[in-house]
Amino acid sequence: IIVVKGHFVCCKMTFLKHGSVALIVASLADIATGAVVSSKLQVHIPKELIKDGGYDHREALFGVPPYGGSIQQNVYYADQELCEGDVDTSLGFPKRDVDKESGKMKPWPSPFILMVDRGGCSFVKKVRNAQRAGAAGVIIADTTCLCSAGDKCQSDAGYCEAQEPIMADDGSGSDVTIPSFLMFKQDVDPIRDVLKSNKPVRLEMGWALPNPDNRVEYELWSTPTDLISREFQRQFKEAAVALGSHAQFTPHMYVYDGIKSGCQGFDGESLCYNLCTNNGRYCATDPDNDLDKGISGQDVVMESLRRECVWKIYGEPNGVGTEWWDYVTEFMYRCDNEKFFSNEDCVKDAMSHSGVDFHKVDSCMSDSGGLDGDVENTILESQLAAKEASGVIILPAASVNNAALRGALEFATVFKAICAGFMKGSAPDVCTKCATCGIDEYQCVVDGKCPNAQGSVSVPVFVSALGGVVLFFGCVGLIQWQRSQRQMREQVRGIVAEYMPLDKQMAESAGI
Repeated sequence: IIVVKGHFVCCKMTFLKHGSVALIVASLADIATGAVVSSKLQVHIPKELIKDGGYDHREALFGVPPYGGSIQQNVYYADQELCEGDVDTSLGFPKRDVDKESGKMKPWPSPFILMVDRGGCSFVKKVRNAQRAGAAGVIIADTTCLCSAGDKCQSDAGYCEAQEPIMADDGSGSDVTIPSFLMFKQDVDPIRDVLKSNKPVRLEMGWALPNPDNRVEYELWSTPTDLISREFQRQFKEAAVALGSHAQFTPHMYVYDGIKSGCQGFDGESLCYNLCTNNGRYCATDPDNDLDKGISGQDVVMESLRRECVWKIYGEPNGVGTEWWDYVTEFMYRCDNEKFFSNEDCVKDAMSHSGVDFHKVDSCMSDSGGLDGDVENTILESQLAAKEASGVIILPAASVNNAALRGALEFATVFKAICAGFMKGSAPDVCTKCATCGIDEYQCVVDGKCPNAQGSVSVPVFVSALGGVVLFFGCVGLIQWQRSQRQMREQVRGIVAEYMPLDKQMAESAGI
């Protein structure tokens, strides 16, 4: 989970087909009240529908919005539930020209934003089918009034909803990549009416990350056994170093409160076998689901404390923590298996390869309270407090400058979100060069420049190649021309040579 400015976000985690993960992240407070959004929704056409400050809406907790950007396109009303995969793109409003061959209306012209009525199936299914139909974004039109809307909303259903709906992921939304909003009935009805009268409506869906100052703060919640964040943790050191003092990183290790979970008995003894340390105070789940062998919850808590100490010593002073990133990478490479996970020699080896002083870290772990006996550990207590305040539930997840991040926990997603969080004109050079690369942001950060698109050729190379081709064929043409000229001269000489004896004979016979 990644958080920024100390404000978390809860997330829903679903697995993608190839083992990666989609992070659906949202503030618990935002979900409960709907008070805070990092997005905007505004009508640009027709003029009479423009609303000061934009339209109230709710973001979906799935899909990947273009952080720092916007989508401004014409809207088409689907006039169908979009609960089936075979979407009929010839339906809907405004009306289009009829295709002469099919006799149906032409499809919605891309790019477009598709408006779909709520109901019939899950939000995820509707947006997925819209995505397959070519939509750049989706507006879900609510069909039931909120009770809080009062007389402003008229519901055909004859009743109202006490709570606003949440566009949650149904557990299958990892393949949805386009953004979507829910609009409330009293706002969306006039827009739908304009569309059904065959008049154009142009909407803007925008996403802005808060940028209170010239430094972005971001946090990472994970565990030492988290499979999803491994590739991100291997790669993101390059970005952390390149961002330097412009960004403040803080890693958090997720442990759960054993006392609240009932892992500590009345006599102070641990009731959760080997899942907890400190007599049941601090616990972690068993990563291999086998309490009798392999890596235990105690091992995970110990490594979590160790990583927090590495950060406290090497990362907290500068917010970059090069040694922390190196240690995590070295540990994953050398010790991340049941044989060596809790092996002290392996840990020392990983630390020696990452420039970390084992004795300093060991002292930090002991000074914080250690892991033995019914004793509070100050560092682990701070992690529990941070978890409680932020509402972290499922790992991993992300936010930047208090704005929720969604999408796979990948280098590009987090890096571009961080770069979008800077005040205008304050972004570091690495953001200027690489955030808009659109090809391989990681390689750009490593090399300091955008790599060429696969299969593309730079202008100088193209011009040089074209010049070479022209020169080659020019030379071939010249050689061929010279050859044809020689052949022609030889033919003329041959003809002349054949007629010269005849001329001589004619001259002698004439007595010349």
